[in-house]
Amino acid sequence: MDAFDYAFNKTLGLEGGYADVPGDRGGRTNYGITEKTFHTALERGIISGVFDIRDLTTAQAKTIYQTQYWFTLDLQTVKDISIAAEIFDTAVNSGTRKAVLIAQLALDYLGETIKIDGYMGQITLGFSNKWCQKDPRALMVALNGIQFIHFCAIVDTGLIDGIVNG
Repeated sequence: MDAFDYAFNKTLGLEGGYADVPGDRGGRTNYGITEKTFHTALERGIISGVFDIRDLTTAQAKTIYQTQYWFTLDLQTVKDISIAAEIFDTAVNSGTRKAVLIAQLALDYLGETIKIDGYMGQITLGFSNKWCQKDPRALMVALNGIQFIHFCAIVDTGLIDGIVNG
């Protein structure tokens, strides 16, 4: 199994199928893909033959995941399959820019001097691969820690203020 298939299967297993939760920021979703991303994929010709997100197939979802997230972030160049899958899953759940910001903050926490700009360029990929070889567990823990803080802030912004301001 290649790295993308590993990441796809892992994320798909967490996302489930069609959901329409009133008040959810993403609106209607299918396989974790928002309606906005679905329509963008249709407009760009990434997928075809479907007009409602509810009818999105697993194969179409895989195509969207690969083009909109995996290749956009150049994750095929990340040397550790688990790290690539983690960044990918974060991108699916929070968007590509946020996933890169989280990765950059994790790398900064690990001591790398990196511009935190949300752009997955050669510097971010290089430092990611450095840590994939040096200590992938440390990078995974840092990624998960920054994600935890991010999701806490979404749920309760006062929680983060309380932690920061003591």
